[in-house]
Amino acid sequence: MADPHGFQKYSRHDKAHRPVPLRLLDWHEVYEKQDLTDLRQQATRCMDCGIPFCHDGCPLGNIIPEWNDLVRLGRWREAFDRLHATNNFPEFTGRLCPAPCEGACVLGINDDPVTIKNVELEIVEYGFEHDFVKPIRPSFSTGQSVAVVGSGPAGLAAAQQLTRAGHDVTVFERHDRLGGLMRYGVPEYKMEKKWINRRLEQMVAEGTQFRTNISPSVSDLQGFDAVVLAIGSTIGRDLPIEGRDLEGVYQAMEYLPEANKVQEGDREVSMIDARGKNVVIVGGGDTGTDCFGTALRQGAKSVVQFDIGPKPPRPRAASTPWPTFPRKLRVATAHEEGEYEVSGEEEKELVEKLGLDARVKGHPLGNRQWKTNTVEFIGTDGKITGLKGTLVDRTPEGTIPIEGSDFEIDADLVLLAMGFASVDRAGIVDELGLEIDGRGRIVRDENFRAEVPLTAGFRAPVFVAGDAGRGQSLIVWGISEGRSAAAAVDRQLMGESSLPTAIVPTDVPMRA
Repeated sequence: MADPHGFQKYSRHDKAHRPVPLRLLDWHEVYEKQDLTDLRQQATRCMDCGIPFCHDGCPLGNIIPEWNDLVRLGRWREAFDRLHATNNFPEFTGRLCPAPCEGACVLGINDDPVTIKNVELEIVEYGFEHDFVKPIRPSFSTGQSVAVVGSGPAGLAAAQQLTRAGHDVTVFERHDRLGGLMRYGVPEYKMEKKWINRRLEQMVAEGTQFRTNISPSVSDLQGFDAVVLAIGSTIGRDLPIEGRDLEGVYQAMEYLPEANKVQEGDREVSMIDARGKNVVIVGGGDTGTDCFGTALRQGAKSVVQFDIGPKPPRPRAASTPWPTFPRKLRVATAHEEGEYEVSGEEEKELVEKLGLDARVKGHPLGNRQWKTNTVEFIGTDGKITGLKGTLVDRTPEGTIPIEGSDFEIDADLVLLAMGFASVDRAGIVDELGLEIDGRGRIVRDENFRAEVPLTAGFRAPVFVAGDAGRGQSLIVWGISEGRSAAAAVDRQLMGESSLPTAIVPTDVPMRA
């Protein structure tokens, strides 16, 4: 069992961050590598609870106490195998998941929870460094072929599971590179894309085939024995107010891919660049925060992020008691950078490279603004120059403006990051005649299968995984759904399946 006194001997210690002036000069990941002795102490804090609620907090059902204790004992190979038993890509979740498992950690009832996410990441990185990662090739071929449309977390997880089950799997991706939103939505400073490429090498060696630069039509999918649609929920929620058509107002997913293409070497300069501009981000979630950190690295004159909600409390809010995912004030690395005050000679290189001479010395680089609603974009000669907003309160009757709180703010670039409204219906979704529910999701049954009308002329079963069926969600849910959909496909083709099924998404309305 675990060390029963570990949580008493050691306090929580998160990974250190690289200094702000240094990390704003490049696009490398912001975290320092954690000392393994320190990491083992953090794993020792896990109490191996009689009822480990972290299992339920994790959509993948990761067996967290077991691999924590294996790390404590220095049994890295066993920890690596136990982690991969439930998670195909822990190097992705270890960097990008908001860690609902930590919100459910029993230690978190009256203490800081275990650093589960950090331990997870170091296990897989230790495995790569020590050559634990090998292709897992199927021992036989089923003679069945499966098309997976989309190469985000759900698509890649489904493809890897089905390939290992012996099926002939082809992944179709409409972009020039694989990875979905991990590739072109997540900034390089949060996850360097070499980690995606590294895992793709394993999948190619296992036998998964990939086709990029193609949005498959029904004719492209004819001949496959089953199809998995993992196309995401990619249509951004818009803000149809006066001035929306002004030049300089963009969706976040128009802006972020451009910055990533520069890092991939496809561009010298982003087609939508924040350098020297007053940037306003409308939306307080992760996508808006990604825009925040990106704009800072591009050398924005100022960055302001609007959140329509009230500022959360620093401790867990009473409305989200343990073991639910806690609502509390979170300071992302981008916000940490925004709070940094430029001053002194030691920042000379930063000032010169990012053009910070245009900023006010001794003041933060950027900030967040709470309870803020945007009501009008204003401009000159067809270009955005600012916006009008107001502070709001949330009431049982809805969001209402606070009297006398109207304001105007300069803006040369406005980024809309208010979440994603629906799946993209153009192309394969409309061709197959798939039903879309009121929240823009493809309707599917409890086995992840969508109903294809006979008029579509397509007879192979179609399954839906990830955000396309669930709606906008977390990377960990994408992998979970990809694994579960793969098991459903395998059962459909073979009559039974030994592939594991992750947590069934019972909280998502499905067609009976």
